[in-house]
Amino acid sequence: MKGLAQIAVLLAAGSCLGRSQAIGVSTDVLGAHLNYGRGCPACHSPHSGAAGNGRAAAADAGSGSNALWGEDVTGLYGKTIRTGGGEYGEVLPADASAGTPDVMGVLACLSCHDGNIASRAVMKNQMYEQLPATYGKYNTIPTLLGDGGSPFGELFNHHPVGLSVVIKCGGGDGWDCSSSEGVIKMGGAKSSQFVKNYGMFIKPGKYNDQPVVVCTTCHDPHLMNVVNVSDGTRSGLPKGHYQTMFFLRGPYNPASMTAGNNQASQFCRQCHAGESNEMNGFSGQTVF
Repeated sequence: MKGLAQIAVLLAAGSCLGRSQAIGVSTDVLGAHLNYGRGCPACHSPHSGAAGNGRAAAADAGSGSNALWGEDVTGLYGKTIRTGGGEYGEVLPADASAGTPDVMGVLACLSCHDGNIASRAVMKNQMYEQLPATYGKYNTIPTLLGDGGSPFGELFNHHPVGLSVVIKCGGGDGWDCSSSEGVIKMGGAKSSQFVKNYGMFIKPGKYNDQPVVVCTTCHDPHLMNVVNVSDGTRSGLPKGHYQTMFFLRGPYNPASMTAGNNQASQFCRQCHAGESNEMNGFSGQTVF
């Protein structure tokens, strides 16, 4: 009987992992970034930068020089934003050729998602994705981050981003890891166990040889609803396609009704190790 019980537990664990793999994605993987049919050129103008998209609100010699960016960013140059309750200040790049990770990792994102100084592009300020029943329904989820009518800087209630937001190893909330040239190496006993249980999907920016948090650390703007776990992925999960939401880089499905579903929390624990199972003496797997 004991042997049968152990087999049942193993089968149950396997079924949870199996359900994590997307059987079929029902919408184009670009999702909201299809931009009402304009697709890739809405962000990446093949010619002439923002002018090629009819979006040149002001003259900008560097427009389109970085990833063919086709939105106007001139209103954001040199502006200061504060995130994380105002604790973290970030002076945005003065031009698109600054060469720092906040150019394409923050500045470009805010050129559509700011909603205050930057143009609103073609956004409706309403979440594109169908939210699961686990969310409240009192309001639509906004997609313009600073749209509150107050002076620029109204990003206080947003996750910290910027060149000063360093992902640290050790200490009270860091993994038993190390970092070199902006790359986090999950080589400790607990951090390596976490990679086996979930993975390290985030993509930090590199600044002064340190890993820093920019928008694209957590979000992949080209894949809204799917994550591919393959040979090159730092993850012990079975290979395959996993469901995600909000363009997040790792498996993240708050709509799962599996008892003990912890994948959304696992995503956050990639940086916030102090709240992980592994750092608190438990090596439980990801439940999908």
